[in-house]
This record gives sequence, structure tokens and C-alpha cells, in this order.
Amino acid sequence: MTQTSSTPAVTVIPGDGIGPEVVAATMRMVDASGASIIWEEAHAGAQVFMKGIPSGVPEETIESVDRTRIVLKGPLETPVGFGEKSANVTLRKLFETFANIRPVRELPGVPTPYSGRGIDLVVIRENVEDLYAGIEHMQTPDVAQCLKLISRLGCQRISRTALEFARAEGRTSVAAATKSNIMKFTEGMLQREFLSAAEEYPDLETWHVIIDNCAHQLVKAPEQFEVIVTTNMNGDILSDLTSALVGGLGFAPSANIGNGVAIFEAVHGSAPKYAGKDVANPSAVALSAVMMLRHLSQFDAADRMEQAIFKALEDGIHPQDVKIGAPVGTTAFTDAVIERMGQTSSTPSRPHRALQVPVITREGARTAPGSRIKEGADVFIESTDIPGRIAEKLNALAQGTPYRLKMISNRGTVVWPSTGGSTECIDHFRCRFLIDDQSAWNQESLLDLLKRVSEHYRWMHVEKLEIIDGELGFTRAQGEN
Repeated sequence: MTQTSSTPAVTVIPGDGIGPEVVAATMRMVDASGASIIWEEAHAGAQVFMKGIPSGVPEETIESVDRTRIVLKGPLETPVGFGEKSANVTLRKLFETFANIRPVRELPGVPTPYSGRGIDLVVIRENVEDLYAGIEHMQTPDVAQCLKLISRLGCQRISRTALEFARAEGRTSVAAATKSNIMKFTEGMLQREFLSAAEEYPDLETWHVIIDNCAHQLVKAPEQFEVIVTTNMNGDILSDLTSALVGGLGFAPSANIGNGVAIFEAVHGSAPKYAGKDVANPSAVALSAVMMLRHLSQFDAADRMEQAIFKALEDGIHPQDVKIGAPVGTTAFTDAVIERMGQTSSTPSRPHRALQVPVITREGARTAPGSRIKEGADVFIESTDIPGRIAEKLNALAQGTPYRLKMISNRGTVVWPSTGGSTECIDHFRCRFLIDDQSAWNQESLLDLLKRVSEHYRWMHVEKLEIIDGELGFTRAQGEN
């Protein structure tokens, strides 16, 4: 390879476990494809955590990514259930790679129960918000809360990215998958913003599907989908499901795309028990590198490398996770792919053109409401009292304030006034206070209410209730009228 001033530099992070092996194998394939790349090594993950850096991402790695703007990354170990944040998520958030693109397609020579069905679809998930914001609190010793944050900005960016991606690959349909039937504000926002954006793409068939039905349909008839766009956690789950349809995580590539930085990585984890044994399947990282080359507009090298991988599989050269014939190790599979550079398989590469990543600013996505009417407040308290006794005390405490107690719910279900149900109450109650005289509302009146409540109950959370442009800015509890 001849290095020139126009040769792009790529930050390569070997990662943990099998990462260094599959990344090294991928770099060999990329170099053999004729691609023009300068590799710049950096580190993140377990070895960085062990140095006492809580984020798992050192300053020198951040500087490298900021300079190159392109990353090829091996899997990183993430502490489970305690301690440090995920270094993977840290990298995605630091550089606002808001779109996670995960293609899956039927591969030659990799038999599955779906072989012959022509699966060729892409899951595009929002990548920086939702539950993965990781904002959690212990509201009581027995009740944990995780905030699900969905923004209009995030919904607009991911919707348009999915629509633009479909055009870039010559696809014809895009489905938005949400749980908007239950989470009408959060998941519903993605549904509404997607359908609004879709009006500007009349060349594409666009539709909405409830996420659980989408999972059902992916198992029943996956060939009906081309592009699926969804929220962060839903996309994480769906994309693992779809990878299983075509051979598993060993063949599951991904790209994390933003307006400035792109990070390419396998979907699979670090698999430490296989580290150093020359048995790991490098295909997922290698196919991620194919996506990277297309992002860099090195389309010929990308097709050459992808076809060589397909041809090796088609010729019966199988990695260890394909349990047919005599599977080969990491090095032998890599050698087989390199030997086939320039050959073509029976499975053609899709036509590609540069993806036009949408540039949407916070100001451009922001809604300026015409009216905001203060309706009241939800006060969350900790108590082991029965609902009727809590209501009696709160009604007495609210005397002399502009507020009146409307209802009390427990885990989203009304428990006062009685609905005739039999909800098992835990020690976490939402107490909804409404205000009848709008002119009487002010910040001091709410603080006064909270002070009164705190004399009898520990409150841990309060949400102001508003009517925005004539629409409720809050949901009713189950059983609330």
C-alpha cells in the first residue's frame, strides 16, 4: 500500500478477550483487499479499567478518535451489574454516534433453519439515549428506577438515517418498530417522527409495527423486512435475534454512525474463554470493516473483501462456530479469505452509494409550545401505609394549598380512590395533585406542598404536570379516569 496525504487514518482498538486476534485477522484482510488505510492503534476496555480509569477510555484514545474520526474496534469487556460504565457506550456517547446499523443476510455455505429464504435486512437502532442513558436511582431500598429518555432530536435523526440508508442501498421499504401502544410519549415519539419524515420519501414503502409483533414476524417471515428502525434497547434485542437467523453473532457486523465520527465493531462480546486459542470467528469484525470501507467510499476494496469472505464460506471453509465439516481456526480462515481476494461468490454484494447522514441540530428539532398550562404535580413517596390512610393524610396536608389529591397509584395502577381491584402495593406511591385555580400556581406553592408532605412521608421524586398546546403532557395511571 502506498501511503499518501489522502490516505485515511483509522483508530484501531484491539479490545479484550478474542478481540486482538479477530482485529488482527481483519486488518490482514483489509490490507489484502487493496484498501488504502493507515492504522493507528489505541486502547480501551478491561486493561484500561485495571489502570483505574473509570470510563475505560483513556485520554490518548479519545485524542486519536477525535483526530482520525474513524474507528475499527474489537469487543470490550463490560462490568456486569456493578462498578464502571460500559466503555463501548462511553465511546458511542462521547462522539455522538447516534445511529447503530446492523445488517444481516443469508450467507453462502452457512446452513440455518432459514436457508433459502433470502434474508437480507438491516436493523437501525438509536444509539445514545433511551434506557441506555443509564440514569438509575434506588427510590426506596426495594424499588429501582431507570429513566427512559427519548428526544425529538434523537427520533428525527435515527428516522432520517434509516430512510437515507434504504436509499443508499437501493432498498424499497423501511419499518419503524416501537412499543407505542404502551409507552405513548417515549416510543410514540419515534413512531410519530418516523411517519412524519417518511412523507418526504415517497419512493419508499414505510410502515409501523409494534415491537413484539416485529419479533414474532422476524421469526415467522423475516424475508418481509428490509430496514427496521427502532429505539436503543429494542434495537439491541432485535439485532441479536436477527443475527441468529443467519448463523449467529460470529457473522454480525455493525457500524455506529454520527455526524463526525464512525465506529465499526462486531456485535459479539469478548468471549474470554476462547482468547488466545486461534478458534474465534473473525467474520463479524471483518464484515464490520467492509462497512467501514464503504463509509470511506472505498467501494471496490469493500466488495473485493466481502466477496472473498463469501467465497471462502461457499467453498466450505468454515470458522469454528459453524458446526459442519471440519471447521478451521482464526488464522486458517483468514488465510483462506486472503487467497480468494479477487474471486466472486454466488452471493453478490449489494450496490452501495455514500450514505447521506442527516444533520439535524437541537435547535432544528426543538418544539416551541404555544401554551403550557400548569395542571398539578405527581409526588412520589415512600410508605408502608395502606392507600386509604395515605390519602387521608395527604388530603389533610393539602388543605390551605391550591392543590387537591386526585389519585394515588402503585406501580402505575390506581389504588386510591378504590377501583375494586386487588393491587399488591409496594412501598412506592405516586400521588397526583391537581390545581383548580391556575392563577394560584407558583413555584412557592409547590415547595410548600412538598414541605408539608415531607413532615409525614419521605418523598424522592416530583414531576410537574402540564397541558402543552391543549394536549396532556403526562399519562394517566391504569384505572384513572
